[in-house]
Amino acid sequence: MNALTPSPYRILFVCMGNICRSPTAHGVFEAKVREAGLAERVEVDSAGTHNYHVGAPPDHRSQAHAQRRGYDLSNQRARQLTADDFEAFDLVLVMDWDNHVAAERLCPPRHIRKLRRFAEFCERHDSPIVPDPYQGGPDGFEHVLDLVEDGSEGLLAHVKRQLGLAP
Repeated sequence: MNALTPSPYRILFVCMGNICRSPTAHGVFEAKVREAGLAERVEVDSAGTHNYHVGAPPDHRSQAHAQRRGYDLSNQRARQLTADDFEAFDLVLVMDWDNHVAAERLCPPRHIRKLRRFAEFCERHDSPIVPDPYQGGPDGFEHVLDLVEDGSEGLLAHVKRQLGLAP
């Protein structure tokens, strides 16, 4: 980026292993950003608070459920959250309280304002978290997608305001 081109607004989605919820949010929000014509202005990534699956693709169930709704997660690979992420991203959005605590431990105090729960952006669903579907059945993955699609709409409105594109 040069002086005439503003830096992109960067968002990081975070769950425990970076194979279910955060890659789903990453894929869905990235699609919403493209649809809004903001791909040059907004960057999206995801990470996990734990190193269980570093380098692995998203869980096959997450990919299958997302694909049925038109979202492709296949190019993503799991990585672990680092303290440097809080410097690099404008928002670090965790999926639940446990991951909030884990992320908060890594977060330099000057960046704590960047750390929020993704579910705060939901407009139609009243859930404080995006629950982990890993141990459950298909309904859990569908519920995650419902919450993520909802949260992505609210987040997109927030990002547009941050970029001065909406009141």
